[in-house]
Amino acid sequence: MKNRIYIKELKNHIDKEAAIKGWVDVRRDQGKMIFFDFRDMSGKVQGVVLPNATEVLKIGSVVRPEWVVEVKGKVNKRPEKMVNKDEENGDIEIEILEIRVLNEAETPVFDIHSDGYEIGEETRLKYRYLDIRRPRLNKNIKNRSRVIKFMRDYLTDKNFIEIETPILTKSSPEGARDYVVPSRVDNGKFYALPQSPQQYKQLLMVAGIEKYFQIAKVMRDEDTRGDRQPEFTQLDVEMSFMEQDEILDLIEVMFTKLVKEIYPEKKIAKEPWPRLDYDDAMKKYGTDSPDLRKDKNNPNELAFAWILNFPLFEKEKENGNYAPSHHMFTAPKAEDASKLESAPGDVRSLQHDMVLNGYEVGGGSIRIHDPKLQEKIFDLIGFDENQKQKFEHMLTAFKYGVPPHGGIAPGIDRLMMVFENEPNIREVMAFPKTGEGRDLMMDAPSEINQKQLDELGIKL
Repeated sequence: MKNRIYIKELKNHIDKEAAIKGWVDVRRDQGKMIFFDFRDMSGKVQGVVLPNATEVLKIGSVVRPEWVVEVKGKVNKRPEKMVNKDEENGDIEIEILEIRVLNEAETPVFDIHSDGYEIGEETRLKYRYLDIRRPRLNKNIKNRSRVIKFMRDYLTDKNFIEIETPILTKSSPEGARDYVVPSRVDNGKFYALPQSPQQYKQLLMVAGIEKYFQIAKVMRDEDTRGDRQPEFTQLDVEMSFMEQDEILDLIEVMFTKLVKEIYPEKKIAKEPWPRLDYDDAMKKYGTDSPDLRKDKNNPNELAFAWILNFPLFEKEKENGNYAPSHHMFTAPKAEDASKLESAPGDVRSLQHDMVLNGYEVGGGSIRIHDPKLQEKIFDLIGFDENQKQKFEHMLTAFKYGVPPHGGIAPGIDRLMMVFENEPNIREVMAFPKTGEGRDLMMDAPSEINQKQLDELGIKL
C-alpha cells in the first residue's frame, strides 16, 4: 500500500480509497462485523470490516489493540443518525478493504486511555514510551512543541539570533552544584555541565551579537521537587543596549500573544502585567512569587506579574558574608551604587522575576558591564584570587568594549506545567527523572565498567 494518508486528512478523501498507517486504538468484535479505532500522530478514526469482506474478517479476528497496522479502505460519510459530534472524525469511517499487520504488540502494562494519574508514577516512568501514548501526555508534548515554535518565530522576527552554546564547559562557583564530566585526555581534570548559558551569552554580547536566544538545556545537581529536575529547559535570551523596561515589555508582549494564540480558552488576569516591588510583595504576600489570581480554583486564569527591586545581596547565615541574591553578574540600581561600600545590604538590583500563578517562571537582570564594578562585586561576596581566576575569561573579555546588556530565562517546563494545569513538571517533559533524579526507563545513573574508569584515571 502506497500513498499513506494521515488520519486528519481523511475528510478530504470522502468516497475515495485511502491507505493509513498507525496503531489499533480500540477493537470491538460484533460477530459479523468488526469495528476498530485507529490512531496515528494526527488523530483517530473509526474503521469497520463488513460481513462480505471474508479475508479481512479473518485477519481482523486476530488483530488486537496496540498492534501496528497498515489499512486500506474506502472513506465514507456516516449516516446522519450514526454521526458522533463529540468524537474526532465522528462524521466519517473507513470501510476496511485490506489490513496488513506491521507489528504485533503485547498488552500494555497499564491503561493508556485514562489520564494516568491513578497509576503509580514509577511504573509510568519505567514504561514512558507507553505513557506518552495516552492522550493527555501526547497533548502536553505537542503543545510544548507549539509553544517553543511560537517563541522561536517571535524572537526571530524581532531579529534575535539563535545560537547554541557548549554543554561541556568549566566548573565555576555560580550558585548551584555542578554536574561534572571527567576528561579522558587530561586525567584529573573535569568539564562541568552548564547551570545556565549565563557566561556564554554575556560573551556573545561582547562579540557584538546584540540579540541572542536559545532553547537551552541546563543542569544543576540540586535536590529535586515537583517543579524542579536535574536537567530542564529554558528560553534563554540576552540583548544589548536595552533598558530593563524594554526587556520586560518584549517578553510580556510575547507571552501575552502566545497565550491568546495557543491557549485561547485561558484569560490573563491583568494587562499590562502588574509590576511589584520585592519589599511590597514580601510584606503583602509573604513570598516573592505570589499567586495573584482572583479565583485560585480557576485553572484558566493566568496571573502574570513582574517582581522588581530585589536586594542585590543576601546575608549568608553560616558566616555572615554577603552572597548575590540573583547571581554575581547582576547590576545594582544606579541610584544605589554609592552604598556598595557603606551599606551593601541596602543596595537594590536590576533583577527581574517573572511569576505566574504562584510560581517563579523566569528570572533575569541587567548585567554588570564595567569590569571594575564586577571586581568590586567579587570582593564584596568574598571571592579569593582562586575563585576570581575561574572568571578570568570574563574579566579579560570585558576589557575589549562590552555594551550595556541584560536578559532573562523563562523556564519552559514550569510554564508548560501551568499552561497544561499539571501538578508537576514531569507531566510536560518527554523523559523526566524521578523525584530522586533517577531515570527508571534507562536505569540511570548506573555503574560504568573498570576499563572506562581506568581510561578516566578514576579509582572508586
